[in-house]
Amino acid sequence: MKVHSIRYSDLHPVLQGKRLIAFDLDGTLIDSVPDLAAAVACALRELDLPEPSESDVRNWVGNGAPVLVERALAWALQAAPDPALQRRGYDAFMTYYGAAPSVLTTLYPGVQPALQALHKQGMTLVLITNKPERFIEPLLKHFELLDYFTLWVGGDSLAEKKPSALPLLHAAQTSQIPPSECVMVGDSRHDIAAGKAAGFTTVALPYGYNHGEPIEDSHPDLVLSSLTELLMTVPHATRTA
Repeated sequence: MKVHSIRYSDLHPVLQGKRLIAFDLDGTLIDSVPDLAAAVACALRELDLPEPSESDVRNWVGNGAPVLVERALAWALQAAPDPALQRRGYDAFMTYYGAAPSVLTTLYPGVQPALQALHKQGMTLVLITNKPERFIEPLLKHFELLDYFTLWVGGDSLAEKKPSALPLLHAAQTSQIPPSECVMVGDSRHDIAAGKAAGFTTVALPYGYNHGEPIEDSHPDLVLSSLTELLMTVPHATRTA
């Protein structure tokens, strides 16, 4: 007797002729806002300032830690923070977040099987995030994703970060793969803008952090609801008796 199971067998048409996929991290692979919000709250509490809600922080994420802290301070003060306060707030945030970057953070559904399948298909996978570089490897290790990536670039790894094309072009050059054979997968307008500027095909996910804006407004080449949609599935006959 034969029964049918489902297995990944082919790549989505958007990946045909592509060899490298660059992934954003926060809002694309992981929901890190709970831990980011906790660290922001602790930092502002240390400065005797009001603490924002998790939903507030969710709208501030995406441009790197310095901008996140600046937005939090501006919200608490109802005015732009001075440089000295910005530095104190940033240092406090980095201390608190560095002590617990993965306590409340979760992996989005479908991420692990999608990365595993793409890796098995021979795709070169890289990570390009605006998160400080020091946090990337611990998070990838925590979620057992480290072995899938050949390269990761943080917001402070190079002279520029997304929406600049520089991190993406660096990844393509380092991997010796032309931009025309690369894809950028992310959840925000910064990911899509960087991808377009670098000459990458752009794929967007709608569930992450995009400052309250529909990701469709950034006109990516494709919008998917899950990373598993990057792979096609077909019934696979297996003999059980």
